Amino acid sequence: MIKILVVDDHAIVRAGLKQLLADTDDMLVGGEAGSGNEAIKKVREESWDVVLLDMTMPDRSGLDVLKQIKKEQPGLPVLVLSMHPEEQYAIRVLKTGASGYLNKRCVLDQLISVIRKVAKGGSYISESVAEKLAFGSHLDAEKSPHELLSDREFQVFHLLASGMTVSGIAGKLSLSAKTISTHRSNLLKKMNMRNNADLMRYAAENGLVS
Repeated sequence: MIKILVVDDHAIVRAGLKQLLADTDDMLVGGEAGSGNEAIKKVREESWDVVLLDMTMPDRSGLDVLKQIKKEQPGLPVLVLSMHPEEQYAIRVLKTGASGYLNKRCVLDQLISVIRKVAKGGSYISESVAEKLAFGSHLDAEKSPHELLSDREFQVFHLLASGMTVSGIAGKLSLSAKTISTHRSNLLKKMNMRNNADLMRYAAENGLVS
């Protein structure tokens, strides 16, 4: 039996996944977490075969949660199931140690198949992402501006593009406003942009915000 921990900040999504996976003979949603800190606590307290992880959390980003899980339990398969398009997070989470990345719009049969695969130690990578991973190191000059950002800079970029203020981001990430301002300055420079309006426009044009 594949014991699954579902991590998502929406209770209705957790309940839906639990109901859908209940119809399989070899899977059991043995626990749920609605925040990053709760997820890490449950990972520490119990044994799991697969963690289904969303990217958007009320306290910590999915990337931060993924890094912490892989640091403490590198062998635990983490499958990211997110509403965000592949271009936004897939390569980052795979490089961080995720076993796969699926969009929430995927069909149920695909989700079940991928869960079984990662539970056995395998990984799931779409063709487009596999191509980027294989040739990315040779295509730095062709990277999009947002692909040049560090994970933290990308996180700050996404929150700024979503309309959050520097102080609001500082509170969400438990960092100082000065640190967030520094990240903002660095990412604006890397992306050759002037202000938040430029970031919002770029994010909208490239499908990086919902």
